Amino acid sequence: MCKKIGLILVIMNFLFVPVSTQAAPSLDTADVDEYVSNYIEKNGLPGAAIVIVKDGKVIYEKGYGHDSEGNPLTAKSKMGIASGTKPFTAFAVLQLVDEGKIKLDDPIVQYLPELTFDDERWKQITVRQLLSHTSGVPNPTIVAQANTLKEGVERFHDWKLQSDPGKQYAYSNANYWTLAFLVEKISGMTFNDYLNQNVFLPIGMNDSISLVNSEDIEEYGISRGFVTLYGNAIPWTELEKMFSGSGSIFTTASDMGKWLSMHTSEGKNENGEPLLSQKLLKASYSPQPGSEKYGLGWSISSPNIKPARISHSGSISTFQSQQDIVPSSGYAVAVLLNSFTTTFEHSYEISSGIIQLTEGYAPELKAPTPKIIDYSLGVLTLVYLFLGIRGILRSKKWSEKRKKNGAWRFYFRLIPQLIPVVGIGWLLFIVPTLKNNSSTIIDAFGLFPSGMIFLVITFIIGLVLTILRIYYRFKVID
Repeated sequence: MCKKIGLILVIMNFLFVPVSTQAAPSLDTADVDEYVSNYIEKNGLPGAAIVIVKDGKVIYEKGYGHDSEGNPLTAKSKMGIASGTKPFTAFAVLQLVDEGKIKLDDPIVQYLPELTFDDERWKQITVRQLLSHTSGVPNPTIVAQANTLKEGVERFHDWKLQSDPGKQYAYSNANYWTLAFLVEKISGMTFNDYLNQNVFLPIGMNDSISLVNSEDIEEYGISRGFVTLYGNAIPWTELEKMFSGSGSIFTTASDMGKWLSMHTSEGKNENGEPLLSQKLLKASYSPQPGSEKYGLGWSISSPNIKPARISHSGSISTFQSQQDIVPSSGYAVAVLLNSFTTTFEHSYEISSGIIQLTEGYAPELKAPTPKIIDYSLGVLTLVYLFLGIRGILRSKKWSEKRKKNGAWRFYFRLIPQLIPVVGIGWLLFIVPTLKNNSSTIIDAFGLFPSGMIFLVITFIIGLVLTILRIYYRFKVID
């Protein structure tokens, strides 16, 4: 226990040194342009938008590449920041704490008595534990569709906690649906209206919005994002879901610069008005009981990450984002991508490269891991396709060779190709219908295109091979 407390104190002391006490070299924005441009080209990304802040001032913002309509991306292009929404949700909750309307260590049922879990431990969960992901609330992949925050949290009625409240960190979007609903209940306005009135407008984030459902994206004129496949970017429709409070903000790099400027200006906007007390602002960056890596809405870098940073990443099925604050230098960086890659967090890598440049180091442009994974899967798919077609063409000969085998022995030999058929069929046709969720086979394809192509080919070959072998079995016997 003493060791844990000591580690937390060391991290806090390092995080809360006044900004710019360690002098950082001057930043050459031409180096930033070269790095980001080379990165997106090498990795086959359609575009990116970045902003760099120093000591509360935006010093550089720029867009690279294009959107799904072929228009150039700029620092004013609106993109989803996905789970980068969570620091905003936490900020809204902490504002209500500042006003004395909420207490961090009060049980959430005190404010939301209508919420229920199929678990008595739910009554022990506090506001702080929801903010720090130590509530024990699970993060299921498949949930029923909801159209409002109220409907979203009503889905908890048959859920069980995965651990005792306050005991361990476990990331859950459901924590932040609950917190957004709490903001609605306490403030008397919708969560989106609260953010607009109390966060976006005071900061000057005039191009930022928060949605309830991902299906609302096109209604607001936001260009579709992309998915990546074999080093190429394909425009795609966002997976439909209720994500208010957990991943609902669509903003620009320019607006993110204003948000990070506020955080590196002691919580004050450009007019010098404090939007959150210093005490709560620092608490949001601090390790919480039960978690050494998450504060109140912010992730805290591990000791091996240099320089230390306060961060949050985010990804939905067609967008990625990263926001980083580096207390030791006074720099802060946000990266917004209009694409999603399952196998790699490009936004984190780009932000880390820019931070290296602010520290005076040349970032390494690494091998394009997702491309390598996709091409490897592509080769495997072609090999399997070749062998599968060969097997299909030889199905009659295969069945004739085993015409004297008993039925049980014959069907036993079909099991190797039936296993993937059943497993993949369950994934493709059953999973999308579970719990009345709104996902489709097309949505599943977009989450990992190269992987899904391999699975579909495997399924088709296995199914055709099985049918033909059984067909020729009966034909031979007749």
